[in-house]
Order: sequence, then C-alpha cells, then structure tokens
Amino acid sequence: MARDNIRDYKKPLNINIGILCFLVIMVYIVVCSFMYFTSKHIVGYEVKTGSLSVTNVYEGIAWRDETVVTSEYSGYVNYYAREGEKVGAGGIVCSVDETGKLQDMMTKDPGSGNSAMLSDNDISEIKNEISDFSAAFDNRNFQSAYDFKYAIKSSVMKYANSNLLSNLSELEATSGIELINLCRCPESGIVIYSIDGLEDKEPFEVDESWFIKEEHQKTQLINNSIVSVGDPLYKLSDNEEWSIIIQADRERAEELLEKEYVKVRFLKNRYESWGRVELLEGQEDGNTYVQLHFTNSMVTFATDRYIDVELITDVDTGLKVPNSAIVEREFFLIPAAYVTKGGNNNNDVVLKEVYSEDGTMTTQTIPVTIYSEKDGEYFIDHDALMVGDRIQSTDSLEDYTISKVAKLLGVYNINKGYADFKQIQILGQNDEYSIIKSNTDYGLVAYDYIALDATSVTTDEFIYD
Repeated sequence: MARDNIRDYKKPLNINIGILCFLVIMVYIVVCSFMYFTSKHIVGYEVKTGSLSVTNVYEGIAWRDETVVTSEYSGYVNYYAREGEKVGAGGIVCSVDETGKLQDMMTKDPGSGNSAMLSDNDISEIKNEISDFSAAFDNRNFQSAYDFKYAIKSSVMKYANSNLLSNLSELEATSGIELINLCRCPESGIVIYSIDGLEDKEPFEVDESWFIKEEHQKTQLINNSIVSVGDPLYKLSDNEEWSIIIQADRERAEELLEKEYVKVRFLKNRYESWGRVELLEGQEDGNTYVQLHFTNSMVTFATDRYIDVELITDVDTGLKVPNSAIVEREFFLIPAAYVTKGGNNNNDVVLKEVYSEDGTMTTQTIPVTIYSEKDGEYFIDHDALMVGDRIQSTDSLEDYTISKVAKLLGVYNINKGYADFKQIQILGQNDEYSIIKSNTDYGLVAYDYIALDATSVTTDEFIYD
C-alpha cells in the first residue's frame, strides 16, 4: 500500500448541551462581575425607633467648706477620731507628744494599758472597710489601693490610740508626768486626715488646673509621724452642703441650667441624688463649668476630691438614623397661594409664565414636589424651576418671581426604588446617630428605608439592588 494514500482523520467538533450551559454561565458570571465592580453601590438602612446613647459621665471635683487645722506643738502626733467621723466642738481629735516619752513607752511595751488591744467591734469595723473597698475597687484607678493602705493602717492605729486615750489618766498617774498635749476640735465637723491644696479655693476661682490630679496629689497625714508647729494636723468640714464641679461645653452647660435640677449617680457606690445646677465661668481660662449643689451625703464622699458621676437626664426618643444618611439641600421658597392642584393625577403644580417669539405670554403647568412648609411658604425643588421664573396665582392676577431660597436637613428615602428627599427634625444627636421626630409632614415613618450614605445618591436617582 502506498504511503501517499494515507490521510489524517479529523475528529468532528461535538458541542453538547453541557458545554453550552457552561459557556452561558461563564458569560453571565463575567458580565455580573463587571457590572458589580463598575456600578455604584448604595447601601440601605431601615429606620427604627430608638434612643441615643449620650456620654453623661464626668470626673468632678468635690468642693466643701474645709478648714485645715494646724499644730501648735512639735512632736509625735497620735490620732483618736476616725476619719470621716463627726467630732463635736471641744472633742479630742489627736494629741502631740512633745517629749517622745509616750512614744518610747509604746515602743518598749506595746501592750501597756491594753492600748494595743483591739475590741471585737474594732475588728468588725476594719473588716467592713476592707469588704467595702474590695467591692468598689477599679483596676483603672489603682491609686486608690495606696489610699486604702494608708486608710486601713490609720484606722488600726486610731482604734489602738483610742484605747490608749481611755487609759491615759492611769498611764500619767503611773509615770508621774504629763505625756501629751491634747488637740481639741475648734468646732463641730467631719474630720479628714489628708490635704491636697484645694482646701482654700472658692468655686469662682475654678480653672483647668484643678482637674490635673498630678498637681493636687492627696497627702496623707500619717499617725505617729513627727509634726512641727504650723504643720497640718487634720482637715475639718463643718457644713453638710457641698457641691461637685464638672467641665462642660457651653451648649451642654446651658441645657443643664435650663433643667435647674439634675439627677446624679455617683459611680463609686451607685448612690443617686438630685443636684441644683449653677453655671461657672473660669476667670483665668474663660471655660464653662457646671456646679452641682447637694444638701446631703457629704460625709459619704468626705475623703474624695475627684469623684466620677453620671448625669441622668431625659433621653430623646424617636426615629434613629445614622449621621452619614443626613444631607442638607437647598430649595426655592414659594408662597402657598401660587401652588395649586392640576394635571391628570391632581398633583401639585404652579402656573409658569412662558413667552413666545412674538412676545405673547401664556402659562405652562409645571408639576412640583413639596418637601416642607413654613410660615405659609412651600419648599420646592430646583429641578422644576429656575431663579427668575415668574409664576401666577390661581386666585388673582398677581405673579411672583422666584428668587428666595432656603435649606432643609433630610435623608434620601429609597422605598420606591429611587432617591426621594425627606425632611427631618433632629431631636438629639451624638457622634454616630441622630434622633429625629417621627410622623411629621413630609417626613419619615418607622421602617422606611433610607440611603446609609447620603453622598452616594442624588435626588430622584434610581436605586438598583
């Protein structure tokens, strides 16, 4: 057989239904992907009823009538009154051991006169202090652990010193000498064993430096420490009326002032009380401050200068919308007398004056959309009319030249598949959301869908999902 008669066999192209379906699906995926990445994406947001989460927590400064009592002697100081305890006028607060003999006696014989013995009631009180501190401790304020350390140490020493005081006459009779100088309270008040430099300040002197804790560190007045003449022994608060000063911007301060009284929650123990509001102007920095006056519970916070409080104010409720959905638009203002019903659908229209080439004037019916109404004037979109257009009244021969404009806040409603501007009335606002009034004329209702980003759409733009 000759090789010249051999021919290559070509297989026929078999296109079956499976290949066709695959190709169609591939083309569809490619087209859809192209449309997705090249088209504008408009995200909808469903409007629901809600309320704002407004930051109402402030760090305040406690202001009280405070007097720092100084020492008339030099020596070792021993305290007998508990911190936060009310001592009557003439009551013994502490003593100063000028000779040091009492200190030596206590060092050599701690149990002399049963001075170092704590009663069951004393131990119970100390346990309660520890329990209260543990319940209220916040890791973010670890400095309070050091304050508590000094407080509990002082409490133990004061209980022991109180027992010592009760047996002082016996000790002095035994030793034959006067061991100590007793320091009595000049007037009735709450005794505090710490100072921070703000004791002699008045509220009208407030400025930003008051709120810098590093500049007003609490100095504990330690039991059994050495004092000199003129050194502070203790601090006395003799008035149950006290206040808390907080920093606030002008708008917020005036809102609180309008309320006159505001409910305050103390975050330390969740205690709530009503405070009378007063506005303060910083003389040095010109800032605005709010002073909240109280007539009770001073003793509860007598040892605290900086107090975290939450203001419990009325919360606005309504339709909750993101701030990103809010836009401001400009409209023509047209007197209501120049808008009437007309057309096949009985829509709102205006009669626009139109002039032909020969100067003949006729009227043209122009459909308009009313977006809001105020003081007898309608807000009309720019699309239908232009500045300088003249429209006629249906009730008289008068005409009106369009020129007046005004702005409205609103959102784009997308319920019907296109961007429809709706006016809103904002009741309250924070950084992320606004609460708007519901069921208003030309406004929104619950469960409407709006464009999440107002900058992504334009008026009457069709929305494709």
